[in-house]
Amino acid sequence: MNYSGFVRTAALASTLVSLSNAAVVLTFEGVGNLAPVGSFYNGGGGGSLGIAFGADALALVDSDAGGSGNIANEPSGETGLFFLSGPAAVMNVAAGFDTGFSFYYSAALAGSVVVYDGLDGTGNVLATIPLSVQNADNCTGDPNGSYCNWTPVGVTFSGTARSVAFGGTANFIVFDDITLGSSTPGGVIPEPSATVLLGAGLAAAVVARLRRS
Repeated sequence: MNYSGFVRTAALASTLVSLSNAAVVLTFEGVGNLAPVGSFYNGGGGGSLGIAFGADALALVDSDAGGSGNIANEPSGETGLFFLSGPAAVMNVAAGFDTGFSFYYSAALAGSVVVYDGLDGTGNVLATIPLSVQNADNCTGDPNGSYCNWTPVGVTFSGTARSVAFGGTANFIVFDDITLGSSTPGGVIPEPSATVLLGAGLAAAVVARLRRS
């Protein structure tokens, strides 16, 4: 396992209702190994949820499932979210969401997730979640994968969030089961199945990378 314009008015209103009243879970299954997540959840294969990701956000499939991800024991499926360039992978939700936000993560270097009330990581900060190193704590691969420990993290906040920046060191942190509208990660709305994630040997500092060569 390696690596870590919206809808029209009527559809947008419908999306706003769904994101406000029920948790939405993104598993990234079906995006494809090392493929940009982009508009997969904004009219693509993941449905019309009004959720879009920036150019740096990529899907990563477990190497044991045919991908390039240096990952194991994923909380769901075989795919996760990671990035290979830039300081963060950014998620935009034009209609906004409230109540809470949560996800699973695995990291070989520390990171952080920041929730904003504006698009593209702008506006007021609604919540900041620091992420510690824990990728190999008390776990083994399935059979392979150095990123084998996944920690659930969640937060509640006031206001309406419209973007989230998943930050850290590129290729050293991976996310899964990103959940909008709940401080507890986990599936409420099912998605189409598929697989994607990366991995990649050791860094000079003997820190395992997500994407394999």
